Amino acid sequence: MGKNETKNYTVLNNEVYGITMRANISNLTNNIEMFFTQKDLVGNASCSSWDGKGNLTWTTSGCKTVKMNNNTINCSCSHLTFFAVLMSPPDVNPNITAQYVESLSFISSIGCGISMFFLSVALFMHFLLRKAKSNQATKILINMFVALFLLNLSFLSNESIANTEDKAACVFIALLMHYSMLTTFTWFFIQALHMYLWLIRQNVTITNYMRKITVFGWTFTAPMVIAVVSIGGYKAVIINATSGKTSRMCWITEPLIHYIVNIGYYALVFIFTAGIFIMIVTKIVQARRIRATDGKRKTFRKQLMMVLSLFLLFGLTWAVAFFSYGQMLIPSYYIFTVLNSFQDIEGNLSDDPEKSGSTTTIVQSRDNAVENVYNEPN
Repeated sequence: MGKNETKNYTVLNNEVYGITMRANISNLTNNIEMFFTQKDLVGNASCSSWDGKGNLTWTTSGCKTVKMNNNTINCSCSHLTFFAVLMSPPDVNPNITAQYVESLSFISSIGCGISMFFLSVALFMHFLLRKAKSNQATKILINMFVALFLLNLSFLSNESIANTEDKAACVFIALLMHYSMLTTFTWFFIQALHMYLWLIRQNVTITNYMRKITVFGWTFTAPMVIAVVSIGGYKAVIINATSGKTSRMCWITEPLIHYIVNIGYYALVFIFTAGIFIMIVTKIVQARRIRATDGKRKTFRKQLMMVLSLFLLFGLTWAVAFFSYGQMLIPSYYIFTVLNSFQDIEGNLSDDPEKSGSTTTIVQSRDNAVENVYNEPN
């Protein structure tokens, strides 16, 4: 059979066992046991199967690999099809994250589940109780909540859909997760832009302000997703753990696409949001220096909480992904997983741009915006 698509593996002894009954046999109560032998096995072995259709794409789903000794590999599989042992040299692309897969998956699942719960509560309260009273800042926040909800939902359902091995469903869930992630980045950008117009700039008039940013927020990244799906960039990815368990996820299989579309796009968003964050924090520090001594401690606490909220609101925690290299690879994975899977944003803005018909005038409030941090001489 030769090498598989990734060209990182070889088929042990060039042997493939075919076990079929002209029917789709899966989820067997008693697994099929197969033994592959070779003198002095060198490398990492994985029992894999192929459905015999289309491209030669191996999967470890439904098979367990047990290395009995230096000569024998036991493959225990719960379905019937074509089987082989794929060998990868120990010095080629070692998967150093395999031992952390289960713990990271557990943290992600729990965190995303908690996030979905609170996002659902926030969306429920908004649409049923406070929609008519919502201002522009609240509407922007709600759009971000919807994007985050879709991202968590698609992530939690991804593995289940991937395990069905339905290619169309796999492409759809990968597309939905990718689109919701990029859209979330866009709403981080819009949050920072809105804060900049509201707190930094003065007397900026924008016609159909909310309509424009809403359309921009939900459509800007659509061409990126369409381009990826048009070149077949979404496929099932096999994730192996050291315990022998395997999981499937539908995602981008080409690293170049990931770096350009995901890392590249977020890098641009991060530069802008980080710049706005620094500007706002600078203003807070300057305002605090000229305040009277009375009440300074209470004001500082409120300002500190606002700064931490802005850090989440602008999605700056996603920047941890920039450090996922070398010695920081595993620590950054845990930090990234905890911070972003438990991401819960609270917005309680006390002021908002003045609205008049279809035209919005962005004005700098000097009464109650952000705890009066701008109450300083011009």
